[in-house]
Amino acid sequence: MWVSPEDERDPRSGEDAPRLEEMEDQGLQAEELGAGPELEEEPFRAMFEMAALGIARVQVKTGRVLRINRGYETITGYTREELLGMTFSELTHPDDRGKDWDRFQEAARQGSPYRAEKRYVRKDGSVVWVRLNVAFIPDEEGRAATTVAICEDITETRRLSQLLLQAQRLESVGRFAGGIAHDFNNMLSVILGNSELVLEQLPPESPIRTELQEIQEAAQRSAELTQQLLGFSRQQTAAPRVLDLNGTVDSGLGMLQRLIGEDIDLRWNPGDGLAPVRIDPVQLNQILSNLLVNARDAIGPDGGKVTVETGMVRLDAEYCRANPGFQEGSYTTLVVSDDGSGMDEATLEKAFDPFFSTKDPSQGTGLGLATTYGIVRQNDGFIKLYSELGSGTTARVYLPAQEEASGETVVAEESGPPPGGSETILVVEDEPAILKASGRILKRLGYTVIQASTPGEALGLAQDHQGGLDLLLTDVIMPEMSGQALVEEVKRTHPGLAFLFMSGYTADAIAHRGVLEEGFHFLQKPFSVKELAEAVRGALDDGSP
Repeated sequence: MWVSPEDERDPRSGEDAPRLEEMEDQGLQAEELGAGPELEEEPFRAMFEMAALGIARVQVKTGRVLRINRGYETITGYTREELLGMTFSELTHPDDRGKDWDRFQEAARQGSPYRAEKRYVRKDGSVVWVRLNVAFIPDEEGRAATTVAICEDITETRRLSQLLLQAQRLESVGRFAGGIAHDFNNMLSVILGNSELVLEQLPPESPIRTELQEIQEAAQRSAELTQQLLGFSRQQTAAPRVLDLNGTVDSGLGMLQRLIGEDIDLRWNPGDGLAPVRIDPVQLNQILSNLLVNARDAIGPDGGKVTVETGMVRLDAEYCRANPGFQEGSYTTLVVSDDGSGMDEATLEKAFDPFFSTKDPSQGTGLGLATTYGIVRQNDGFIKLYSELGSGTTARVYLPAQEEASGETVVAEESGPPPGGSETILVVEDEPAILKASGRILKRLGYTVIQASTPGEALGLAQDHQGGLDLLLTDVIMPEMSGQALVEEVKRTHPGLAFLFMSGYTADAIAHRGVLEEGFHFLQKPFSVKELAEAVRGALDDGSP
């Protein structure tokens, strides 16, 4: 048995165990501390230090880190010195510690490799998913004494897998819902047809006339539900045609204002130079109606603001890789933003599920967003929600851009490489995938990039940075403080700083809800490499406001 003796603390608790100096005083051999000769040869030492994966040697009895490479520093955010004073249980997420330690212990008893996917808590408090492959090294008596552990950051892989699973789940539910809706429509046709025939034969004074009318009304409401199910399953009968999105939306805004109520401040911000879209106008009205009703319900009885916008965007390969199911190309966008209650991450993941709703059952069926999702996909488009609890929601619909019937086509983007530079940029973004992607793009363009996942981390980096900072590229809505508040704090130590805000919410919606002042530099998510490059170059060239 190699389990810690009673005078040592239980590794699964994450509490302090003897530090490295104490372990050396207790007579641990150099080999146990990971300083074996096999790593002293130059090629092996270089491979150990420079490997992209995290590599560590750990004492089995305590879980204490004995030797570690730079890859682990990158994954955990801790320095090598800090890691050498820790156990792996201290790194492990509290919810994973007990189970992880028990499995590790059993593998050590058997001397078999230990493989696991679990969560680490980084130094900044963020959570990262890792895949571990651990081999046990026996001592002279054949007992597992130390390990060599290889660690891979799989956070982004898991995120993409979950997005793919969600899309597959929605597809499966859609096919199931469509089958039910078709069969149910057949039965409803019988109910509606026969009830109407009977009503025609009954005299006006018949006592059963009222009951039959109630049956007929209930069947009509059920038929409306099945139409929504068919919309979700992309099996709704449609007659698509090429439409001017701005003109179609503009003509229906009066009716839509009455739909959501006069206490809602409805703003209309049509984009310029839009390519037309191909969609059934009835379906387009369904999309807009569902999104506006959802926005109204999120705002509540005290009233608020809703912004409807249109625009053009080109989705590039980088964005599509981070968003499974999206395809490269030019899209005309329809965007509905509100300043309502917003959604947390758990709610956001279920938002498109049919019959899922955060409202009282008497206030809706939970099919509005599900139907919208189905209609958009039926028309080869995509829909994405941006939301944070307490900060409202933005629904962004992408419909493939079409050529004009007259032969006029969408204006192609200008050729030529995106503009770059050599300045130093501090990037602050709480979404890891966007932080990594934007940092990667900016480095490719020649910039020196400093990255932070929280405003607190950004402030620390700005204060510690010895050279100058030329630009702060920050998300608008983040935990701890807003992007605007962060700019004001960083400018205390870097007064000449230029800044550029980015957000999944539209610029108009952000200004509308008073998050930012007018005249700021703004980059709309999602952005292409060219759009990021031009926005950064423009903010740097304009300088500090």
